[in-house]
Amino acid sequence: MADTPDGFPPKQDVVGTGISLIGFDDLVTSFQERPPDRATVVTITNVHAVMSARRDPELRAALDAADISTPDGMPVAWALRSMGQPDQERVYGAKVTTTTLEAGLARGWRHYFYGSTDETLAALQAALEASYEGIAIAGAMSPPFRQLSDEEEDEIAAEIMEMRPDFVWVGLGMPKQEKWMHRNIGRYPGVVVVGIGAAFDFLAGTKPEAPGWMQRAGLEWLFRLGSEPKRLWRRYIFNNPAYLFLWTKQMIGWRLRNRA
Repeated sequence: MADTPDGFPPKQDVVGTGISLIGFDDLVTSFQERPPDRATVVTITNVHAVMSARRDPELRAALDAADISTPDGMPVAWALRSMGQPDQERVYGAKVTTTTLEAGLARGWRHYFYGSTDETLAALQAALEASYEGIAIAGAMSPPFRQLSDEEEDEIAAEIMEMRPDFVWVGLGMPKQEKWMHRNIGRYPGVVVVGIGAAFDFLAGTKPEAPGWMQRAGLEWLFRLGSEPKRLWRRYIFNNPAYLFLWTKQMIGWRLRNRA
């Protein structure tokens, strides 16, 4: 188990990636106590992220450095439960967002949305304004779909910070958003930056979300595979069995070390 800086919840290793031991209520508390001199970085970490980090050193560094890496997807939460954290819940992107939006209404938190397309951002803002009366949306931006220069990153950060956001919700997709947040930690002091990926589409209503029973059963991947088979089949066919093997190996080792 690893401590994190500035009093954030500790992380526990899951197949090589540190996952925060945190629930939704703890998130709101952490957001209230964020450091003022840099961004607070939150990654929503599922099996795809965990397995990709084993092959991508830059992504692994970004996840390791994140203040909070929530267990997104039941298989990650199950891994924590199997290794000494029986009450760990799944802390996934869409609910992280809605929980924070609700908590922020009384606190006056301001929200900025960075990523996706102009069409999705427009639908997202309309949906949130209809669902959360009084929500403070500071702005939204669909950046170019390419690597930005340092000068461009500085200009974007200045534009966003001028709107005084408390949160920047990042929807660039994994691993681009995790790497972006890691690179930009010094450009957003006092701001919480959260990479929520597909949650932009779910909340905007532009893509369907898996039914609750499939999410609770750990079958969200099957629903998404059925929705986008050509794009996602390689991810799930190779990642899921490899993750299951590595998790089982790690769990057996943990239990042997912790036998009474």
